[in-house]
Amino acid sequence: MSNIVASNMRFLRKRKGLTQDMLASILNMKRSTLSGYENLVAEPGIDEIVRISAYFHVSIDSLLTIDLASLGEYQIRQMELGSDPYIRGSSLRVLATTVDSDNNENIELVEEKAKAGYKSGFADPEYIKVLPTFSLPFLSANKKYRSFQISGDSMLPIPDKAYVTGEFVQNWNLIRDRQAYIVLTLDDGVVFKVVENRLKDDGKLVLYSLNPFYEPYEIALAEIKEVWRFVNYISPELPEPVLPRNELQNTVAEMKRDLDKIKKKIQL
Repeated sequence: MSNIVASNMRFLRKRKGLTQDMLASILNMKRSTLSGYENLVAEPGIDEIVRISAYFHVSIDSLLTIDLASLGEYQIRQMELGSDPYIRGSSLRVLATTVDSDNNENIELVEEKAKAGYKSGFADPEYIKVLPTFSLPFLSANKKYRSFQISGDSMLPIPDKAYVTGEFVQNWNLIRDRQAYIVLTLDDGVVFKVVENRLKDDGKLVLYSLNPFYEPYEIALAEIKEVWRFVNYISPELPEPVLPRNELQNTVAEMKRDLDKIKKKIQL
């Protein structure tokens, strides 16, 4: 048996706070047998591997090939909750992520200049680990976040060059209509839009801008690589003030009067 399997068994047992006696009893085996597995003295058969996999909610592939102790807390929790990509299928994958010295998830920052590289490197742990990182103490420690710098005016009043932070969405069926998401697409890269979820009906998302000058458009499921639910944004700019209703009406009326004057001059 490889070192990785033995270390994974020991890691998972200690993670649950179990002694060798306790786990051996749960798995219906002798403590000496379990100790032999963990210390590379003996090798478990397929039946034992299946029982270990089922008890810890970790797929056999992950148990045999991934050093679980090297994963972040978020990734391990997702596995334990049933989101192991080897169990759920290839359409779901383990998120490439980074952790700090205390094994807490970082918030990686994808600046405007890095967005082109992120389009191709989003799944590469070596690329992700060189991104700048930070933390926000008011966000949940039990969720995974990433921050992206946006460009353009399609999401005004959120200004150009603002940093938008999103919570990783693993199950895309949970994407809610009329909420904002950061979506990594195959062709357009990172886009920040309000979303209408049509994945169940016709395999598409409809993306809307807050700025009414931009038309909505559709993207197919095959074009989507990552989805992050918008949680907040940071910007040095203040959004434009919203005019009170009566002031807005006065402004429109004044514009109409100016337009009438221009029309009269043209007619003369």
